[in-house]
Amino acid sequence: METTVIRPWRPEDAPALAEALNNRKVLANLRDGLPFPYTERDALGYISAMLAAEPGEVFAFAIDCGGRAAGSISVTRCGNIHRRTAEIGYYLGEAYWGRGLATRAVSEACEYVFSNSDILRIFAEPFERNAASRRVLEKSGFTLEGILRANAIKDGQVLNMCMYSRLSPELEGGYGAGQGR
Repeated sequence: METTVIRPWRPEDAPALAEALNNRKVLANLRDGLPFPYTERDALGYISAMLAAEPGEVFAFAIDCGGRAAGSISVTRCGNIHRRTAEIGYYLGEAYWGRGLATRAVSEACEYVFSNSDILRIFAEPFERNAASRRVLEKSGFTLEGILRANAIKDGQVLNMCMYSRLSPELEGGYGAGQGR
């Protein structure tokens, strides 16, 4: 089994990050807004922004495999009445697919956020067609809550998305609809 850890970003991760995101197969499962081609300068800008992010609001990590940034994972707090809810997003470079790295990284990130913040719920919204990402979430303790029909337009296609969530250990198993806490 390969050693995978989540760790803070480092400026020297920029070449690996640019390499991972210069792949249309990776971009096909991410939200729009990333430039293509994705340059090392773009990567440095992202890394700088993540290192400067407000503590407790954005938890952003490199997914490290053997000392190299293999991908990215972040958990971002929502606001207002959802202030104790956060959204998780992640990707791996294609060379790292199918090795269980994403599952370990998602599990580590959730454990870190639940242990180091007041977040009660982490959610993800993968495209319905993204079976690999959906499986990562399921193996990481997330529950499918429902299908968000016609929820996105990606590359000119109207797509369904899935709503997954994982509750903090303090809530898991003992919290249901109608219980106000």
